[in-house]
Amino acid sequence: MTLLTKALHVRALCTKLAKEDFVTVDTEFIREKTYWPDLCLIQVAGENEAAAIDPLTADMDLTPVWELMQNPTVVKVFHAARQDIEIFVHLTGKTPTPVYDTQIAAMVCGFGDQVGYESLVQKLAKARIDKASRFTDWAARPLSHKQLSYALSDVTHLRTAYRKLRRQIQSEKREAWIAEEMATLEDISTYVKKPEEAWQRIKSRSLKPKHLAVLKEVAAWRESLARQKNIPKNRIFRDETLLDIVSNAPKTVAELSRARGVSKRLAEGPGGQEILKAIRRGVNASTTEVPTAPKREKLPPRVAPVVEFLKVLLKDRCERSNVAQKLVASMADLERIATDDEAAVPALSGWRRDLFGADAIALKKGDLALAVRNGGVETICLDRTSGPPATAPGATFRPSR
Repeated sequence: MTLLTKALHVRALCTKLAKEDFVTVDTEFIREKTYWPDLCLIQVAGENEAAAIDPLTADMDLTPVWELMQNPTVVKVFHAARQDIEIFVHLTGKTPTPVYDTQIAAMVCGFGDQVGYESLVQKLAKARIDKASRFTDWAARPLSHKQLSYALSDVTHLRTAYRKLRRQIQSEKREAWIAEEMATLEDISTYVKKPEEAWQRIKSRSLKPKHLAVLKEVAAWRESLARQKNIPKNRIFRDETLLDIVSNAPKTVAELSRARGVSKRLAEGPGGQEILKAIRRGVNASTTEVPTAPKREKLPPRVAPVVEFLKVLLKDRCERSNVAQKLVASMADLERIATDDEAAVPALSGWRRDLFGADAIALKKGDLALAVRNGGVETICLDRTSGPPATAPGATFRPSR
């Protein structure tokens, strides 16, 4: 097992890897006690090189790694890349580029929704990974042979999986299918979350404007403090406590201290004053400053069955094309398509429209029908150019595929 603990060895490795067409990348980290993930290990592999880099070593210089991540001629291959890239963004302010996520590629190749690395490796590389070290303490030193073996298996087997997935995608001319997803992964806005947007990730039963205004302010204060102190935001107080504070909107320290989950020390200290200020900002927010939560309207009775038809069509199209449904359209997307032919959803543009979106609109308009034949679902184009109307007995049918 190769563990690099000296900066000059890291520089030598990255110099070699800079000549590769692609490198596979993974990280090990812990974040149970911190807001930001603590990077504990970086694993990289090229065609013939594979090593784990120890960022916790004294005087370690990771500059060569960051330069490799920005090298435009070397594809950085990850599996389920978001958490790894989030770490790089936090440490460098940049996303690796170009990137390739084998989990997304696997979805394009029919491996189902969000296939796990172990499953993918077993199918494509015919290898089994010992999961015993999966939840190990990666910050502890020294790392054992077993830990390093597990960590390096996350990049060595990924080489085989990447090659096979890439060949399949190229043979089926589906490169454009994942290009949009890769662009999202390389977009730094995917990882930079603003404190004032933290309220959107909290489930609140009330959608009243003033309630949301207070929620926005208090959630932003908690998020900012958690970042500043680098502690999990639930260490300040949990979502349940936050919602209790927002619902009661205490005006004094005494009222705040009665909120379940708020310690006396927090209520009576500087933090308590900041919370009360945040509450007042929310209560006094103007109409233009009040946030609005997206409302999920109850579907009209006649629309709900349309969604069910769209679900069948989506399943049929994805099974025929061997693509994961989740990559094409979500349930929320189907509901929006059912009520709006021009809904701003991915399924109605690009390759997704060719695969599903255009037929979804045709189904809504009555130009396409679903039928059960030979033990499976078939789609039928309704020929409106001749014969009786499509809704009448004896309408002329023309199978679409």
